[in-house]
Amino acid sequence: MVSTDRLVAFAAMSFLLIVIPGPSVLFVIGRALAQGRRAALTTVVGNTLGGYVLVVAVALGVGTLVERSVLAFTMLKLVGAAYLVHLGIKAVWQRGSQHAAFSGDGPVHGNLRTLGEGFVVGVANPKTMVFFAAVLPQFIDRGQGHVSAQMLLLGLVFNVIALASDSVWGLVAATTRTWFARSPQRLALVGGVGGLTMIGLGVTVAVTGREE
Repeated sequence: MVSTDRLVAFAAMSFLLIVIPGPSVLFVIGRALAQGRRAALTTVVGNTLGGYVLVVAVALGVGTLVERSVLAFTMLKLVGAAYLVHLGIKAVWQRGSQHAAFSGDGPVHGNLRTLGEGFVVGVANPKTMVFFAAVLPQFIDRGQGHVSAQMLLLGLVFNVIALASDSVWGLVAATTRTWFARSPQRLALVGGVGGLTMIGLGVTVAVTGREE
C-alpha cells in the first residue's frame, strides 16, 4: 500500500490546493448564500461524492482518456459549465422567495435534489479529473503493487480534506446569510449574489482552456 511519507506528502499537496478558494468553494458559497446552511453542507457532500467518482474513474484509466483527449475534456467542461449557469440563473430568478424559504413559509429544495446537484457539479469538474490523472499517479508506489487500491486511498484522503475545508467555507457563508435574513430585501440581494457567483463560475469554467 501507500507508504506513510508518500501519504503525508500527498495530503500536504492536497491541502494546499484545496484551502485556496477554487470552483468547488465558490459553488458551495453560492449555494450557502442562495439557500442556507443545510443546502451548503448537502452540496458539499454531493460534490465530494462526485469528486470521488472521478478518483474511481482515474483508477480505472478513464482519467487518462480525458487528460489526453481534447474533445472529451471540452465536452465534460461545457457540461459542468452549463449546469452551473443553469443553477445560477435559477437562484437569481427565485431570489424574491428567499425570505419565505428561510422562515419555513416557502418551498424548500429536498436534500436528495440538492445532493444530486452537488454531485453533478463535482463529477463534471474536468480540472479535478486532470489533477487526479496527472498528479495522483506520481505518489503511487508501483513496487508495492495494488496500484488501483493506492489511487483509491489517496483519492479518499483528498476528498476528506475537501469535505472538511468546503464545509467550513459553507458554514461561514451561511452565517453571513443569517444576518442578511433579518431583512427580506437584503436576503433577496444575497440570494441574487449567490446566483451570480454560480453564473460567473460557470462562465469561467467554460472559457478556461487546458494546459498543453
